[in-house]
Amino acid sequence: MTEPCPSTLYLVGTPLGNLEDISYRAVKILRGVDAIAAEDTRRTGRLLQALGIDRPQVSYHEHNRQQRGPELIARLQAGQSIALVSDAGMPAIADPGQELVQAAIAAGLTVVPIAGPSAVIAALCASGLSSDRFAFEGFLPAKRKARRDVLQSLHQEARTLIFYESPHRLRDTLEDLAAVFGGDRAIVLARELTKLHEEFWRGSVTEAISEFTQREPQGEFTLVVAGAVVQTQALSEDTLRQELATLLAAGVSRSEASRTLAAQTGTPKRRLYQLALEVPLPEDEGAASPEP
Repeated sequence: MTEPCPSTLYLVGTPLGNLEDISYRAVKILRGVDAIAAEDTRRTGRLLQALGIDRPQVSYHEHNRQQRGPELIARLQAGQSIALVSDAGMPAIADPGQELVQAAIAAGLTVVPIAGPSAVIAALCASGLSSDRFAFEGFLPAKRKARRDVLQSLHQEARTLIFYESPHRLRDTLEDLAAVFGGDRAIVLARELTKLHEEFWRGSVTEAISEFTQREPQGEFTLVVAGAVVQTQALSEDTLRQELATLLAAGVSRSEASRTLAAQTGTPKRRLYQLALEVPLPEDEGAASPEP
């Protein structure tokens, strides 16, 4: 493994809770950089102490990013190497780190990710919901109207949705999910990931409301919500034949027309091909009506 390079910003993933999740590469980088930019220097200080690492820290968080960002860029331009860490997981995910990354790129500096723990991926892969396609939406707005507006824009999203939520807003968010997505929507609540009291609660949104009304939400939550089931309108055979005839008249083969219409309507391709065989091709119509 190589030593940290000058004028390089390292994005170092740190444990969500279990210290054993830190990687060998992350430890090597943290030990070798000139400085560590931390969201919370006290929390990161405890991590560094546990790992036996003694490197200078500088705070970089939501409230000082406009002042501290240019300072860090100047240090990088002067040849220093800096590791950026968040409170837990990968930096630049739902935290101000992304602005520092953008500034470093704009300044022509090198940005290197040191892959590590991520609450998004940990919750998704253990949720049991579809992981083929997903969308991470971060924290929803604190105010109910704004929160419902965001959810309304997502209520037809077919991909699995992932949100972060704090314990004191969990119940309100679940109620808004029920109001916008429907109470039957499947949801997984991942709590205290990698920690002693790690929990995956699985059920419907309505069941989740009942569960967390009876007990006090504790710890940080990652919500994994099933995507919407796309409902396709059932079309009559006459309508399907008309659509097929339009495609065939444009010079598309029966096979391609069936495939195209299947993608558009959700109708099985085999059924559409059988209907396409009943639709005369343009040249067939001409041959069937010869001039006298």
